[in-house]
Amino acid sequence: MKIFALNTSREFGAAIAATVGIELTAHEEREFEDGEFKVRTLESVRNERVFVCQTLHGDATQSTNDKLCRLLFFIGALKDAAAADVTVVVPYLAYARKDRRTKPRDPVTTRYLAALFEAVGLDAIVTMDVHNIAAFENAFRCRKEHLEAAPLIVRHFHHRIEIGRRIVVLAPDAGGVKRAKAFAELFADSAGRAVELAFMEKQRSEGHVTGSAFAGDVCAAAVIIVDDLASTGTTLARAARMCRERGAAEVYAAVTHGIFGFGAAEALGSTDIDGIVTTDTIGDVCRRCPALAPKLAVLETAPLFAEAVRRMAHLSCSHDNLVPTKLPTHG
Repeated sequence: MKIFALNTSREFGAAIAATVGIELTAHEEREFEDGEFKVRTLESVRNERVFVCQTLHGDATQSTNDKLCRLLFFIGALKDAAAADVTVVVPYLAYARKDRRTKPRDPVTTRYLAALFEAVGLDAIVTMDVHNIAAFENAFRCRKEHLEAAPLIVRHFHHRIEIGRRIVVLAPDAGGVKRAKAFAELFADSAGRAVELAFMEKQRSEGHVTGSAFAGDVCAAAVIIVDDLASTGTTLARAARMCRERGAAEVYAAVTHGIFGFGAAEALGSTDIDGIVTTDTIGDVCRRCPALAPKLAVLETAPLFAEAVRRMAHLSCSHDNLVPTKLPTHG
């Protein structure tokens, strides 16, 4: 088994490899004067099970498209180099939000993304908390491992909300109701506490957000607003404000992917929000948004991805009759 991490995800990939118990495999990313590049392995991958880590958020060094293109080309190069099986480990999967047509002639970008991966010969994908898991399952025809951050986030809150305080989990839009319900059930089961649900309306069209309906009692409660990602932060800020107007005692935001782009620090810096919990799927959030650092708790996900790599490696052995590699045990 070999694990690669492209340069912009090297720190994350190294954490996965260290947890599995091996070192990252060497590769080269060479830049050309006109902006083109090449990516190649510096070690043989013939008949190997290969894992490639690359998160797909844009940053100051490379855009989302740059990272995606490098990943696709590298998969193709690995298959050409006779890798037996290539799995991508994508903590944040880009282009997953546009998973259906909401207007005439809309693109279904999730399906196109899956087709690109299929075209270069991808065998499997590991990712976390995609926007719409049903659309993801339908679009990607390769093996899939979908991870959830909810257990990490629930564990974070176990001892941070005082005993006796009502807990309400809020879905900030209709699309998040199932996610919020699953989160509330997990919280209730694991903590042995009653957890209630609330829901608010949100309609987005051409960048404008509308909707004022609010269902649920948050008065004197600790509210946890649950979502898969936050970009500008306006949805979370709007939800927090509506909770405060209805008498919420504490308001927290819990999102898996903290994109936190332009304007997020201002929106989420509001006193309506007591704390923000996110994961490290999109780099060093505190470094990118220092103004939010006092409110932020960033949870490590590399151990979850490392365990998925172990499982996928064993699956490759059993399904494809490859010679098994002895994997290190935990600890």
